Formats: sequence, C-alpha cells, structure tokens
Amino acid sequence: MNYMDKNISIGDVVAAIPGATKVLDEFGIDYCCGGHRPLLEVIKNQGIDETKVYEKIGQVLADRQKDYSSQGNNFNEMSPAVLSTYIEDTHHSYLRKALPEVSDLLNTIVRVHGKNHRELYEVYKLFGKLKTDLEQHLLKEETLLFPALDQALENEKEVLSLTEEIVTEHEAAGEILRELRNVSMDYHLPEDACKTYRKAYSLLIELEQDLHQHIHLENNILLKQYVRR
Repeated sequence: MNYMDKNISIGDVVAAIPGATKVLDEFGIDYCCGGHRPLLEVIKNQGIDETKVYEKIGQVLADRQKDYSSQGNNFNEMSPAVLSTYIEDTHHSYLRKALPEVSDLLNTIVRVHGKNHRELYEVYKLFGKLKTDLEQHLLKEETLLFPALDQALENEKEVLSLTEEIVTEHEAAGEILRELRNVSMDYHLPEDACKTYRKAYSLLIELEQDLHQHIHLENNILLKQYVRR
C-alpha cells in the first residue's frame, strides 16, 4: 500500500502497518476514534512535519515482524474469530490486570498527595468511571459481540446494533482519556512525586496507548464493515 497517498485514512495505514501506532502516538495522531480521517490531512492540520512521520512509518514497515504476538501482525488478513481471540487474549487480558492496579495506585497517591495536588481527586474520579465503563464493555464484547460476529450472516441486525453500542462506548472512553490528559497536564509529575506517583502516571500512559490500539483493531478492522460514519 502507498501510505503517503493523500487520500488514505489513518485507520487503513495502521491496519496495513500495525507497528505504525507507535509513530502516531509519538506525534499525537489519533488512530482509534479518528481512524477514518486522511493521514496527510491530519498531519497538516496539526502542523506536523510530514517527512518525519513518513520516514518513521517507512522504517516500521521495513522492520516489520510477522510473529503472531508482535505488532507486526497483518490483522487485515485475520478472520473475525481469530482477531477477536487476539483482542481478548492481548488487550482484554491486559486491561483486567492494569485497571485494578492503576486504581489502587491512584487511591494511594490521592491519600498521600491529594492535599497539595488537588487535580488528583479529579484524575481518580475520571479513572474510576473509565474502569467501571471498560469492565462492563469487555463483558459485552466477550459475551455478545464476539459470539454474534461468529454468525454474522445470520445475525446481521444484531451485529449492527451491537457495533453501534460498542463504537459509542469507544468514543466515550476516548473522551475520558482526553480529559485525564487535560486534568493531569499530560501526566506532568510534580517535584515531590514519589515512586508510587510516578508508577501510576506511567501506567496511565501505557494503558492509554494499549486502549488506542485496542479500539483501533475493533473500529477500523474487526467492525469496519458495520460502522456507520
């Protein structure tokens, strides 16, 4: 594919070159909820040097690995069943471990640092909502969406309805992630930040990146034919 084509969407670039997500994260380009937009248009709108973006994507493509567990998978060629399994084994498993861990860390730093850093209360509140929303979201995908996709021809109306719900929930999660970045000033660490504070913010950044990839795989590949733009 020609990833420098002016009309190619961000989602199509990442679908063909999964490792490009790291490049897009580096330049602050949204590839999950904004995956339908042309990459070049977004680059220009955000005032980014397109040469640097394309060079790094080209390097990712050159270094691409074909191992199943790596970012170099050709997710476009996976069947819905295989991709659903990959998402569940990789991203759902990650969230089930990370969500309670981050919650506990935030609880601790709010108690210790909240008096001097009042924004932590809002960070804790926002993350609590994200955690609750995602926990039910994972169950909905595993018990309703993924099984329905296995028999999509017989359940097209059900798949369309579930897709609309899932994408709406993805957008809500994306909005909370943006609010978290805003409230935390892009996860800025104050001078008195302890190891727990640093670990909490580091894991929040990691969780954000994983969730971006997770949503991208579903919105732009697994559910692409069912998404109503």
